Amino acid sequence: MDQNNEVRATDVASPGVVDAGDSGYRKSLKRRHMSMIAIGGSIGTGLFLGASGRMEIAGPSLAVVYIVCGFFAFIVVRALGELVMYRPSSGAFVSYAREFMGEKGAFSVGWLFFLDWGTTVIADITAIALYAHFWSFFTPIPQWLLALIALVIVMAMNITSAVLFGELEYWFALIKVGAIVLFGILGIYFIVTQTPIAGHTPGLAMIADNGGFFPKGIAPMFVIALGVVFAYGGTEMVGVAAGEAKDARAVVPRAVNSIMWRIMLFYAGSVVLFTLLLPWTSYKAGQSPFVTVMNSIGIPYAGDIMNLVVLTAAMSSLNAGLYSTGRTLRSLAAAGTGPKFANRMNKAGVPYGGILITTGLGVIGVILNLIVPGQVFEIVLNLAGLGIVGVWGSIIVCHWLFVRRMKSQGRERPKFRLPWAPVTNGITLVFLAVVVLLMALDPGVGRITLAAFVIVVILMVVGWYRVRGRINPEALTSTIDITGEAPSPVEADQT
Repeated sequence: MDQNNEVRATDVASPGVVDAGDSGYRKSLKRRHMSMIAIGGSIGTGLFLGASGRMEIAGPSLAVVYIVCGFFAFIVVRALGELVMYRPSSGAFVSYAREFMGEKGAFSVGWLFFLDWGTTVIADITAIALYAHFWSFFTPIPQWLLALIALVIVMAMNITSAVLFGELEYWFALIKVGAIVLFGILGIYFIVTQTPIAGHTPGLAMIADNGGFFPKGIAPMFVIALGVVFAYGGTEMVGVAAGEAKDARAVVPRAVNSIMWRIMLFYAGSVVLFTLLLPWTSYKAGQSPFVTVMNSIGIPYAGDIMNLVVLTAAMSSLNAGLYSTGRTLRSLAAAGTGPKFANRMNKAGVPYGGILITTGLGVIGVILNLIVPGQVFEIVLNLAGLGIVGVWGSIIVCHWLFVRRMKSQGRERPKFRLPWAPVTNGITLVFLAVVVLLMALDPGVGRITLAAFVIVVILMVVGWYRVRGRINPEALTSTIDITGEAPSPVEADQT
């Protein structure tokens, strides 16, 4: 039996719900776009740049943290995949929170997601500027200016059309995956042939002679957990893109199921290779570990080629950030809890209002690159991590409430579902809570980030009381014109 037909026949659970934030979009993303968006979303700056800083702290044991956090990332995306089978939506978790937790829940989730990807945009433009400075040609150009140029270029491409976004992500992801695979093949060759790299003979001795697998003990593994969660931020992108996919219910299951092996291969596998090829002390924050290895190998232009790849990865993440926040802000605006400007869409069906708002936040990142160029990446990485934890938690809670509703109504859940729910929901929520608490173990950036997040929560509470009086009560039973006009109610029998 054809797998896609089977999914299409058994996983449609039509709820009769229409979200105001979903109208006006064009179902223009193809199957190949969705597959690569799923891949690209799970491979980004967190691996290509952040892994060096994490290895400085935990050494080879970083691979274990990647596996543990990756397992829970898969649970989250699998839960989101079941919700997509129930009702594909460009508002994704914001729309699901609106249905299962009410508008207050949607407001909280939407702005946490904006915090996540808004700060990730800052991290990405910072990474792009750092990568560019690898080449002497760009060294005279200030870091802040390179960040600004990257932001403007990707913003211009993003507001053109969803198809262009899909094409960019397709090729960006293809380059990233191809580069990691080739890197893996090359690394295995050096290990098998025992070819020295920068005076070191690759193999298990690189780990055994440099403090073992846990050179600093177990405690650092807990400290870096949030940074690793940040690395997996973007896996939920497949849920957002599903709202503009031509056949979401047929494509999403395969895309979601492939995430687990990608996590094992690309993240844990890459870290193991790094530590087998060179001593873990060779990797320094601010430079991609891939570039460190390729520079040490001595192959002409190998470092330049890999640096171009990791720069492409950062561009991909920036592209995804602008795409997803634009859709999320429009979902909030349609319900009255976001800026009215975010409602605006152009003739190509792109919510340019929300994209421009996120670009404005990116400008703040440009200023940070001017004032504190050496610290900006770590600061925003942790803030983004907290946003991701909040979004993942909301997905798990929404799925839990969805399962309860299906059971109470005697309805069958989609065939593509999260196994062992709601037990897996509860375990995942405990894990996410522990990750946040572990930030207190980091006396530096971790505690500063927690303090900053308290300020964010206060601002969200104030914001809720400011917008709650203008909430559109028909947000889940209305349609909205692509010009951004006020939503109009639909007939009751359509709900």
